[in-house]
Amino acid sequence: MKRIVMALLMAAMVISLAACGGNAGQGGNPASDTVDREQSSVPAGEPESASVQPETGGTPEPSGNANLTDTEGIGAADIQDVPVEEGSKVLVVYFSATGTTKGVAEIIAENMGADMYEIVPQEPYTDADLNWHDDKSRSTIEMNDSSSRPEIDGAVEDMEQYDIVFIGYPIWWGEAPRIVSTFMESYSFEGKTVIPFCTSSSSGLGSSGRNLEELTDGAQWLEGRRFGGGASEADVQAWIEGLDL
Repeated sequence: MKRIVMALLMAAMVISLAACGGNAGQGGNPASDTVDREQSSVPAGEPESASVQPETGGTPEPSGNANLTDTEGIGAADIQDVPVEEGSKVLVVYFSATGTTKGVAEIIAENMGADMYEIVPQEPYTDADLNWHDDKSRSTIEMNDSSSRPEIDGAVEDMEQYDIVFIGYPIWWGEAPRIVSTFMESYSFEGKTVIPFCTSSSSGLGSSGRNLEELTDGAQWLEGRRFGGGASEADVQAWIEGLDL
């Protein structure tokens, strides 16, 4: 009799254990199907940098090295500052006939934490002045005369305080506009680091930087850069970083 009772008890235990196992299989382990969303999720892509787009309505670029308009524009940069030697004070100087060189200058100034100065002609350039088809236009006459020095309206306050000076301009007939020469001859750059940059639709920096360097004494000139239609904010930043200031 005892054997029968024991057998029945054992059978009941087996049935009970089987039932529990079946329920566990149906319910599962709540922790086992938890998704690690931080690891499995795909991060959103970085926005593309705003590329430089040619300005419209400007004066066409003359054949050869001549170019009267600074035809590449760059939008406002949202990139980190580039460190410079502690204690250095930076100035970004630019001349911009159509506003394009100004766009590049603003990006440089933002990255360098620099002050800005615009070279403003005392007599503003008109569309007729920039007409390279006209041999008697103001710009044509100026660029054909290496001694031409158009007057500038205003001046840099306390130029001596700056250690690094960026100088930007459009390319006109393969050179910096003569008004930039006026600026270079108006100040002492002794002991300063000077970096030229230019904008154009096709012409390169050429000898424009070297020719401006000849107008200064005692300055350290670094290699300049021309920005064209394919340039981007990242291009400008990479160039600045490569200067190892």
